[in-house]
Amino acid sequence: MGMQEIKRKFVVPGDKITDGNFRPLMNVIKVNNTIIATRIGIAEAGRDGIKVIPLSGVYIPRVNDIVIGKITDHSSLSWEVDINSCFSGHLPAQDVFGRDFSPAKDDMGRQLAIGDLITARIIVFDRTRDPMLTIQDKDLGRIPRGEFLKISATRVPRLIGKRGSMIQTIEQATQTRVLIGQNGIVVVTGRNPEGINLAVRAIRMVEEEAHTSNLTQRVKVLLNVPDTPPQQTEGGTSVTQIEKGEKAEEIQSTIQEVEEEIEEELEKGQTEGTSATQIEKGQKVEEIQSTIQEVEEEIEEEVEKGEKL
Repeated sequence: MGMQEIKRKFVVPGDKITDGNFRPLMNVIKVNNTIIATRIGIAEAGRDGIKVIPLSGVYIPRVNDIVIGKITDHSSLSWEVDINSCFSGHLPAQDVFGRDFSPAKDDMGRQLAIGDLITARIIVFDRTRDPMLTIQDKDLGRIPRGEFLKISATRVPRLIGKRGSMIQTIEQATQTRVLIGQNGIVVVTGRNPEGINLAVRAIRMVEEEAHTSNLTQRVKVLLNVPDTPPQQTEGGTSVTQIEKGEKAEEIQSTIQEVEEEIEEELEKGQTEGTSATQIEKGQKVEEIQSTIQEVEEEIEEEVEKGEKL
């Protein structure tokens, strides 16, 4: 199997990625002449060797997601779009020019140039090929200007806030408009550079301190927005909140234990195919990661209410 054939290949722990004289880099091990994955992620090959990019915290495209992307290249039939993922988005030329598109007549660079930002919707994706995009829906298309930044896709719900409360606070206090893609790409526009810079600082604060207590109040202090201090529950931190924090830590620890156990087994030479045990462990890791997300969302809701974790 050549390097080109394993680019962006989805793998779980225990999967054989390839055979051959390749150097193992990250989240893989080499047994005899076989490269095997030790993490759930996307296998990639480069000149230096083979690695697996972990999926935890990485944006995985979903059909109908609204994403913001940057044009990075184009062929004669489509544009390639960076959507802050291990997969690149593809925008067909026919989506922009219509069915009568002709590579010989139509200049793709005049419509969308390398470096341009677009808002798009994912219309096709099945993990076996890169996602296909469209810009034909309402409010989609080229973004004429703005300050571009990336945040973790897992922080997008916190940035938006319940019923849009957080992002509305930022926009109103800074006199800006903030476009947020579900892929973690954010574009801030406004007439006042100082307002744009302040909005960017607030967004970074939300990203870095998403699971801390009283975040909304600290954002308002940064933005100089008047606010009353949140009411503290009697006795301080509640038992339920402590349990949630402990549960999240326990789950994170379990994921690490499962992955370490898999790696130990693989290093012992149990590498012939993907065994049922390895598949079960891969599924267990995915289940645990899903549970982590649920616990984090519960904690975020508590933080939104202003209760001290």
